[in-house]
Amino acid sequence: MTEEKKRPAGLVAIDREMARQHEDALASFASNQETAARVAASIRKNGRLVLLGMGASHAVARAVEPLYRAHGIDAIALPLSEQLGQPLPLAGKTVIVTSQSGESAEVLRWFAETGDRAETFGLTLEAGSFLGRTVPCLVGAGGTELAFAATRSLTVTFALHLAILAALGEDSTAALAALKAPETVEIDAALAALGKAATVVTSGRRLQGLAEALGLGLTELSRLPCFSLEGGQLRHGPMEMLGPKIGVVLFRGDDPTAELVTAMAVSVVETGAPLVLFDASGRPPVEGAVTLSFKPASGLAAVFAMLPVAQRLMIAFADARVDNAGTPVRTTKITRSE
Repeated sequence: MTEEKKRPAGLVAIDREMARQHEDALASFASNQETAARVAASIRKNGRLVLLGMGASHAVARAVEPLYRAHGIDAIALPLSEQLGQPLPLAGKTVIVTSQSGESAEVLRWFAETGDRAETFGLTLEAGSFLGRTVPCLVGAGGTELAFAATRSLTVTFALHLAILAALGEDSTAALAALKAPETVEIDAALAALGKAATVVTSGRRLQGLAEALGLGLTELSRLPCFSLEGGQLRHGPMEMLGPKIGVVLFRGDDPTAELVTAMAVSVVETGAPLVLFDASGRPPVEGAVTLSFKPASGLAAVFAMLPVAQRLMIAFADARVDNAGTPVRTTKITRSE
């Protein structure tokens, strides 16, 4: 008989965060209405929005970028490190700086070097942090995320953006319903499909930000060089890498880009690469892909449906490869150096 593997402490910490993420996300949406309205008023007045963050915070910004654009807002998401080195002019623009800790090195330096803050706001999990003390912030419920890879912080930050988008006029009904009644989707077949993959590439179109969040989490937890490429960028050359040892995870929502994701899925299957398709499109499954099916949804409703399942997949993928998954060996939860 073989002794059952003990769950690593780092993953136990992640389990605790995930267990409360939906409740905290709903509380975050409800408790930030006043500040969300203030941010929305600034966005509406300026018509231009810059979203700044690092790591998972930037992935969230990439995911909501198209949602703000759908409201006629000239929105762009940039890594805060890029804004420090190659700054985009910010005059006349609303700026949202996202940092779950509110204490990362780039946040501290950017504010030290930036003057006018009248149209700058923050998203954080810690009201008493540097970010929380410096500019008006939407503050996520539940306090700082203690586990290494971002899980609850992602869901909560998406809920804070939902509050802003709702203040801009977006119907939040479907997204809130996805938080209140999470779909149960089994991941065993997806995990088996990726069982021999030496790396995983995640990709999407309208849901590319969600793909980037998963790519980051896979890398952090499994310590394999997993990464993300927007669907068109994956098509333009990098498909040369695909084959049996390169896993691919695609995200398809019920939106105008669904057929492009479908075409990519067909092409991936033809290369022999194992393919997992997160699918909230309502379209037929792609032959040869392991499909994780969700109710038809787009935008944050699709994100809230798919994200917890993607989190479970990345955790199981890492746990199968690393003895102490969830315990960082080269980085820290709060990055204090550039």
